[in-house]
Amino acid sequence: MASSDRSSFETSWGTARHGDQTEFRLWAPSAQSIELAAATGDGSLEFLAMDKDADGWWRITTDCVAVGGGYGFRVNGDNVVPDPAARAQAGDVHALSKLVDPADFVWKSVDWAGRPWREAVFYELHTGTFTPEGTFEAIIDKLDYLREVGVTAIELLPVAQFGGRRGWGYDGVLLYCPHEAYGGVDGLKRLVDAAHARGLMVFLDVVYNHFGPDGNYISSYAPEFFHEEIHTPWGAAIAYDEAPVRAFMIENALYWMEEYRIDGLRLDAIDSIEDTTETPLVEELATRVRAVFPDRHVHLTSEDDRNITWHIERGASGEPKLISGEWNDDFHHCAHVLATHEEESYYADYVRHSVEQMAKCLATGFVYQGQHSQTRDRKVGQPSDHLPPTAFVNFLQNHDQIGNRAFGDRLTDLASRRVNECLQAILLLSPQIPLMFMGEEYGDTHPFSFFTDFDGELGDVVREGRRSEFKKFGAFRDEEARKLIPDPNAETTFRDSRLDWSMMSRPTYARRLAMTKVLLAKRRQNIVPLLEAIPPHCGSYHVSDNSKAFVVAWVLKGGAVLHLFANLDDEPWAIPDDVMKGDLTCGTLVHAHPKGADADLKTGILPGPSVVFRLEEQRLIVGPAQ
Repeated sequence: MASSDRSSFETSWGTARHGDQTEFRLWAPSAQSIELAAATGDGSLEFLAMDKDADGWWRITTDCVAVGGGYGFRVNGDNVVPDPAARAQAGDVHALSKLVDPADFVWKSVDWAGRPWREAVFYELHTGTFTPEGTFEAIIDKLDYLREVGVTAIELLPVAQFGGRRGWGYDGVLLYCPHEAYGGVDGLKRLVDAAHARGLMVFLDVVYNHFGPDGNYISSYAPEFFHEEIHTPWGAAIAYDEAPVRAFMIENALYWMEEYRIDGLRLDAIDSIEDTTETPLVEELATRVRAVFPDRHVHLTSEDDRNITWHIERGASGEPKLISGEWNDDFHHCAHVLATHEEESYYADYVRHSVEQMAKCLATGFVYQGQHSQTRDRKVGQPSDHLPPTAFVNFLQNHDQIGNRAFGDRLTDLASRRVNECLQAILLLSPQIPLMFMGEEYGDTHPFSFFTDFDGELGDVVREGRRSEFKKFGAFRDEEARKLIPDPNAETTFRDSRLDWSMMSRPTYARRLAMTKVLLAKRRQNIVPLLEAIPPHCGSYHVSDNSKAFVVAWVLKGGAVLHLFANLDDEPWAIPDDVMKGDLTCGTLVHAHPKGADADLKTGILPGPSVVFRLEEQRLIVGPAQ
């Protein structure tokens, strides 16, 4: 509906407006009775019987609930529960739902059709900690700044309503309802509208692998929604073999992209979706998204620990068939090990060959493409070297890789400034799609910790569970040491995770911000135009035997070859004669850091640490992809 100034999406769950009346719908096959609970003017509830069909759907059409009024469902004459597909809540996740008319909001950026995938530069942010106010409205005030930095897409951590007012959002229970603590329905729509007016895409992180522990009432009236016999890290698996359950999630994706005009979704941990059907949920969801929005640039990204590729394969013209880009943890892990020398937990897989792994990842996609992983004790991954670099989303930091550390440490605080700057250049100028976490553009050193807003027994379980996760780490084997890990439920943990916008006024952070702007301007000018029609097997690399140095070459659009020369060691690297062919004085310099590194490179020496990006007419690395 890009040409209309109003948007609504017809769902099979929840509510549908028909003139002055509203149809209310709930799937509860095992329930003996379902009644619509309508709030009245005096604060009491009026109960209206709903009719059940043969497929387990309960329905009623009535005018007894006005727009903005409260409603819920009474199950078997007992408890009143909120609408699992509520667009808004009158209070928290245990309160009544609030009736919304989607057509009430008038859009201004009606001609917005999105941006091509190759132009994406992601900026991941948490609404509650990105600004002091912690609201959608407050983000609007920062959009001009983000555009000036060179960001083209903001990605919001999940905003679906979860228990409490503080949290990462991955414990959402009302998946159609923007959290009222952030500004609710109109707040999110105003943010998207304002972003589009500035040429910025808006992505939303969505969770289709589980519901949160606080406020999920579905199993009390529709136990068929879950497979109790199939276990996931978060409990019983969602029953995607049930048509109404499948519709609940697929329609949720379409709902965000139609009713809120969201440009793209990030599908959280799809490896934890236990789907027993022949057609994976992700395949059907992505197929539907691309069919419903043929005239818009809409994009899907995914997180998957398996390093699989079927969902990110490309079509004949190089376009994504299903998922536009996979979050590439491998890139983060080997870059982190190179920068910090950490080797515990999953980092152990990236210690012995981190330099080669970094180069392989940049040139061919995943590090693990069928090789044995020591920490996972199995073979991991599938070949990915045939895919274009744009099939991968790379990052040095994200909410998980910072927040899942005991104290929420950022890479800026863990590694040297010089190595950080080299890695930032590699991230932003390589042909993969780059993602930065909020504050990374100026080198923020404040923590981003794991935080929740649970109390009572659940609060105790979350706090102790969080601390017990770190028993396997040497620094936290002692119980007293684990007590120092911030309490996720303490408000101070949340407050300490907020960005400090005053940092940019200090010289060190202002310098890093200026560098980020320069890098993204060069990406926009030199790299993005070459990210169409990339041939298969475009990447090759060479790694030094005795230094943290490597060279990567990518054949991009029209045969142009982008070269990355990187030395993350302190000592200079003499490039072996048998590695390079051609003249390093020809071609075009894209970027050199630090200044003068390109002049040294022309003599065959790469100082350390440094990076140089050059565009040439031919591949300078001798030999095929390693």
